[in-house]
Amino acid sequence: MNNQTYGSGELPRYPQSMWRDTTNLPSFPRLQEDIETDVAIIGAGITGITTAYLLCKAGFKVAVVDAAEILDGTTGFTTAKITAQHGLIYDKLRKHFGDKEARLYYEANEEALSFIRSTVEEHQIDCQLQQQDAYLYADSEEQAEQLRKEWEAYEQLGLPGEWCDTLPIPIQVYGAIRMKNQAQFHPLHYLRTLVEYVVSHGGTLYENTTLEDAADHTRDGRRQLTTEGGHKITCQYAISASHFPFYDGGGFYFTRLHAERSYVVAIEPEIPLEQGMYINCGDPKRSLRSALLNDEQVILVGGESHKTGKGECTFKHYEELEKFGGKLFGAKRIPYRWSTQDLVTIDEIPYIGAITANEDKVLVATGFAKWGMTNGTAAALMFRDLIMGHGNKYTDLYTPSRFKVNPGMKNFTVQNADVAKEWVSGKVELIRRKAEDLKNDEGGVVRHLGKRAGGYKDKEGRLYIVDTTCTHLGCEVEWNEAERSWDCPCHGSRFNYEGKVLEGPATESLPLLSQEP
Repeated sequence: MNNQTYGSGELPRYPQSMWRDTTNLPSFPRLQEDIETDVAIIGAGITGITTAYLLCKAGFKVAVVDAAEILDGTTGFTTAKITAQHGLIYDKLRKHFGDKEARLYYEANEEALSFIRSTVEEHQIDCQLQQQDAYLYADSEEQAEQLRKEWEAYEQLGLPGEWCDTLPIPIQVYGAIRMKNQAQFHPLHYLRTLVEYVVSHGGTLYENTTLEDAADHTRDGRRQLTTEGGHKITCQYAISASHFPFYDGGGFYFTRLHAERSYVVAIEPEIPLEQGMYINCGDPKRSLRSALLNDEQVILVGGESHKTGKGECTFKHYEELEKFGGKLFGAKRIPYRWSTQDLVTIDEIPYIGAITANEDKVLVATGFAKWGMTNGTAAALMFRDLIMGHGNKYTDLYTPSRFKVNPGMKNFTVQNADVAKEWVSGKVELIRRKAEDLKNDEGGVVRHLGKRAGGYKDKEGRLYIVDTTCTHLGCEVEWNEAERSWDCPCHGSRFNYEGKVLEGPATESLPLLSQEP
């Protein structure tokens, strides 16, 4: 455990998730043989683990495969709010999809919350599950106008909300919407119990196992997945629950998703947060919730969202959150800070279902837009119903094959124009800095043998130089000072200072050009 103490305003030098650091998780082997299973689930976050749990309960043989360790992706770095209140969403959904679909989105996420509650009760899981009201508030007059439109959507859809003029915390607001009886929890304590259930009921899990981008047909109609080591997984159904889809299937997901990073600091407050979960509807984003650390309250202050690879000084995002939380509650110490990224679709509804209209044996769940606790659980419930042949009323809403012209076409065009801009600008950038100019524990873009490269000098002075051309589609990665990583601004791939993949869609490492001494 991380027991180092930090004074007020002093941030931990290196990021670490509180959820990961306070959970003892089992480890699993790399897949080193050919296997057969009913369902192969790629990705061991909340979607993959919950799907495995549900299918094991239904009597299916399940194998879960992860490219890293289980629960070490977005799920392990969330703020873990369980709520159907997802920012300014319902007004947008009414305009672009209609009232029926907007109401279905609420119901899908509310059912996910109910499922988590009932599962905690069924297994008596000690995961700090607490019922809390969720508040969406406007912190400017401009945002108040948008919040009023959101409130009109609540009224038209019959959502259980209340308009508030003030908050229970000392923030000046221009109105707020309260959604009662939402929840918060420790996500990994919850999911650890589901992992134990899967293992005890015949499911298998494999870590550090990367798949090739393929899902081949076999002669008997099953699918066959191949690991980088050449081992085969033969299955009736393959499920991509791996943040960015491990297999595209001709769905062009890299053109329909973009990655956003967000940040969290855990502060030990001088003044406790008595009740509620909070998020503003403006920018910069601010999120608040309480949690327990060694039986003492900490407050998770989140936000500072930006497109991956676009934060000019990533460490400043943490500093801004510390200032915000410290001003409200005081900060005796800051035991943890961490960041994560999630994918956002062009119309802000996740893609859940058959990976393409012509492929119903490969399923995908992605694009949760930072609301994965409920959307990820809803995806698992949908997958269970689809595989068992049951109907599910949310299938059409979430189908990945949809393409709404408004706002889809606009966002599709803007996102891909931005990708093109990043690709070109990275190629013509003038680099003057030399690798030897880097200080210890510093990284950045440098000139190496006359070309653009990425350099990092560790605390002992060892220098690592990598090729900065992303191995996904060739954009140029940028240095993330706060996380010690190379981040791609086009599609969100991330690499460590040695070039190894941290997050996809890239599956190949950045070439290591030099390591000294």
